[in-house]
Amino acid sequence: MRKTNFAILALCLALASPLFAQKKEDERLANSARVLQAITGEKGVPVPILQEAACVAVYPSVKKVAVGIGGSYGRGVLVCRKGAKMDGPWGAPAMYSLDTASLGVQLGSSATDYVLVVLSNDAAETVIKGKTKLGSNASVAAGPTGATAAGFSPQATILTYSRTKGVFAGVSLAGASVDDDKDANKNLYGKEMSAQEIVTGETAVPTSGEALVSFLQKTAPTRNTI
Repeated sequence: MRKTNFAILALCLALASPLFAQKKEDERLANSARVLQAITGEKGVPVPILQEAACVAVYPSVKKVAVGIGGSYGRGVLVCRKGAKMDGPWGAPAMYSLDTASLGVQLGSSATDYVLVVLSNDAAETVIKGKTKLGSNASVAAGPTGATAAGFSPQATILTYSRTKGVFAGVSLAGASVDDDKDANKNLYGKEMSAQEIVTGETAVPTSGEALVSFLQKTAPTRNTI
């Protein structure tokens, strides 16, 4: 009898595990949509900057790993424009990670939202292919906000923004690494898929990602190349 009950329990856990994993990714997408909506505008990411983007990465509520050691590990999402020149409509989201272990105490101890705006096609292709060290594989700088965005001519290929306790700012993430989150992509799409396959293919936008993609499409439907 015990063996039968144990087998039933094991079966239930096996069936529930994928559903629980997908729910986590659905929540990540929903949180990313809320963060991008909140951080876009006069005090955050200027709409003209977003209109120049080839890709946008959002990392909601990144927390510091350990006091006194520094660094943090965030989980977010990357969305890119379709087309050979990356100037088409926004495509399906790929799950991504953010590793800031080398940044030490600069990030503080509060949970922080990050948005990365990838401006150049070359930088976008580098990020899409896999692990990218910001500032090394792709140039990165704190993005302009508000009045400072007027007439701004970016020298870096990736601009970064943050929000901590409601305060918006451009922040440098030079030294941090971004990479595709393979397990999360599998949970979301039901099979193993690389970020490159998701972004460059004809992958349908999952229901949980529609709010994020729709916001990008509404706010930056066309790309103003720099």
